[in-house]
Amino acid sequence: MNIIDFHCDTLMRLYDLKSKGDISETLWQNSGHIDINRLINSNYSAQFFACYLWLEGKPVLNSFYEDALAMADMLHNELKQHSDVVAFAGNYEDYLINKKQGKLSAFLTIEEGHIIEGNLDRLNELYNKGIRVITLTWNYENCLGYPNIDFKYQNNGLKPFGIEAVQYMDDIGIIVDVSHLSDAGFYDVVKYGKRPFIATHSNARSVMNHPRNLTDDMIKKLANKGGIVGLNFGGDFLQPNGKSTVQSMINHIKHFINVGGTDIIAIGTDFDGVEDELQINGAQYMKSFIEQLQMANFSTKQIENICFKNAENFMERYWGK
Repeated sequence: MNIIDFHCDTLMRLYDLKSKGDISETLWQNSGHIDINRLINSNYSAQFFACYLWLEGKPVLNSFYEDALAMADMLHNELKQHSDVVAFAGNYEDYLINKKQGKLSAFLTIEEGHIIEGNLDRLNELYNKGIRVITLTWNYENCLGYPNIDFKYQNNGLKPFGIEAVQYMDDIGIIVDVSHLSDAGFYDVVKYGKRPFIATHSNARSVMNHPRNLTDDMIKKLANKGGIVGLNFGGDFLQPNGKSTVQSMINHIKHFINVGGTDIIAIGTDFDGVEDELQINGAQYMKSFIEQLQMANFSTKQIENICFKNAENFMERYWGK
């Protein structure tokens, strides 16, 4: 069975190691949660790689924007070294071509819209670099809007430039990601966005009352817009004791399906971005995830939807063939 994962922080992890002089770990093989070798062996058909920027730290280069471009270059350079088994994908058609050729598709995303810095031209530059999803905020206020951290900014919507940027992203084909975004910001994306959008790594707030998770109304609104949510494997977003277990994931999956329908739920592991002890502790264990869904009496069709078909259908709705 194929797997599509909408979010991991592997590029950030490797970029950080490289900045400290450690070049022993590569995208092809490393000791984190994800590498290309394990993705292929675990039958992934696509992985979305985030260029994540941590604003509390200092940029490695002259700016966080330059760091994001450097992370994108790092992925492109490694893909060239293994072009027989993995290739960049910039839309659904690219994905289909890669899949037909038996290759893993690697998509590029940005996690932290701060780097746009009020300049729409940067969206064109990021698109040309291969970026196809942007998480509007992380845990800090930026030029686009406000984060959903401790419910502090829950009622703060998108800024005027944020609305402009969301609409421009839809015009050029960069998917809007609302994971981390404030509640009011979410509803502004519903109101002003032109295309389906995504919450790449979020769970259900009714199951686990965390500000990063989606309310039932958000789930319904996301479904009505043709959007999708990637199930986050981080324990803090799954249950009060902070443990990441497949049973806690199943509780969220069932809730998403009950509230938003069968097409709403996909996978957004947050691998290499969560420090919790994970029951599914890397791409190589996704077979166990699938087996436990089977044991929980999910049908083959339901499991296929969760693992890859819903993601494929979302990409087709957004980009077309």
